[in-house]
Amino acid sequence: MRFCLLLVVMFATTLQAQKEEYILLKADRVFDGENMHEGWSVLIKNNLVEAVGIISGTPANTVIKNFPGCTIMPGLIEGHSHLLLHPYNETTWDDQVLNESRAERIARAANHAKATLMAGFTTIRDLGTEGAMYDDAGLKKAIEKGIIPGPRMIVATRAIVAKGTYGPKSQNPEVLLMQGAAEVANTDEMAKEVRIQIAAGADVIKVYADYSWGIDHEVLPTFTLEELSAAVAIAASGNRKVAAHATTVEGMRRAILAGISTIEHGDDGNAEIFSLMKEKKVALCATLAAGDANFQYGGWKKGIDPEPARITKKKNSFALALQSGVTICMGGDVGVFAHGDNAREMEMMVEYGMKPLEVLRSATSVNADVFGYGNSIGRLKKGLAADVIAVQGNPLESMKAIHSVSLVMKDGKIYSTPLVEGK
Repeated sequence: MRFCLLLVVMFATTLQAQKEEYILLKADRVFDGENMHEGWSVLIKNNLVEAVGIISGTPANTVIKNFPGCTIMPGLIEGHSHLLLHPYNETTWDDQVLNESRAERIARAANHAKATLMAGFTTIRDLGTEGAMYDDAGLKKAIEKGIIPGPRMIVATRAIVAKGTYGPKSQNPEVLLMQGAAEVANTDEMAKEVRIQIAAGADVIKVYADYSWGIDHEVLPTFTLEELSAAVAIAASGNRKVAAHATTVEGMRRAILAGISTIEHGDDGNAEIFSLMKEKKVALCATLAAGDANFQYGGWKKGIDPEPARITKKKNSFALALQSGVTICMGGDVGVFAHGDNAREMEMMVEYGMKPLEVLRSATSVNADVFGYGNSIGRLKKGLAADVIAVQGNPLESMKAIHSVSLVMKDGKIYSTPLVEGK
């Protein structure tokens, strides 16, 4: 009996040894999610980070992969994406919601997921399907099962809007069009809808705290503080956060006081509202690239034509947010512009006055912490997921380096070809 038990233990030990795979990643420098380090390396064991730093010894079976001239970083985290949308200069938002079949939109989204991953973004927070019901939850499952390649997904399913405020809209009030989000009309309906979204697979709840529903189509708050607070309370009881689309001061104020986690856009934010955000530990996801793209779709020739007033206002509000010390998330509202071009937001954050090191933190450790995933992703640290990328050059010198991706590793699996292999 003892002999049989010994054989079982030896067999189990052998299997364990066979499963242990080590990869040592070497480059000119390593950004660990907090700071840049020269001469560091990263050791991966199976699907986790085993060690980071100056590594002198490795297991005998370690595969060494060298990336000369490159920077190794945690996989980037896109904070505001819509995989089920594609650029508005290709097809308008209304036409995508009304005239593209769900099958077409899912097929496009599968391509968008791959493009996002190959651009070095190993995690995304996808903030609404815009008329495609709960298909983001299905895409998330398909990626997790290995059916299609793509990033880790933090999904919101259907965003929640006040009844009558969103779109698409018909000129004929008797024609009821399919909506791009879930409509609610009071506090009870809000509470019910949050539970519906969670049951459908939502990891985060998205609400529209304001929208262009005024008499003259001006942007005004859509929900009362009580309605927003109900959404936050129920989401929190399920350990979920709430993200709020908000561009007006009053819409932002109500969302902040209700306890939401992030303000999306925040175009009209002022010193007072950013001070409140800092006090309440609410982060800003400014989505600079989306507005920039939309104005260019409308004919603005950036760098040639005078800057539109809204762009100047956005620059000023972003500068105020930086001065106020508000936590800044990296998120571009991708889908308005092309998936895979996510780094466009990071370049614009630098262009609008944010320090490159802070931008790198924003796209890694800050996003991970703000979204509630800091114990698993966002840093190169022992025990965290082996989500690792290598980019050519030094992004602290030029953020354009983020576009030149040499390695994409997610959960220990390599999705792109390394430059040089060693022994």
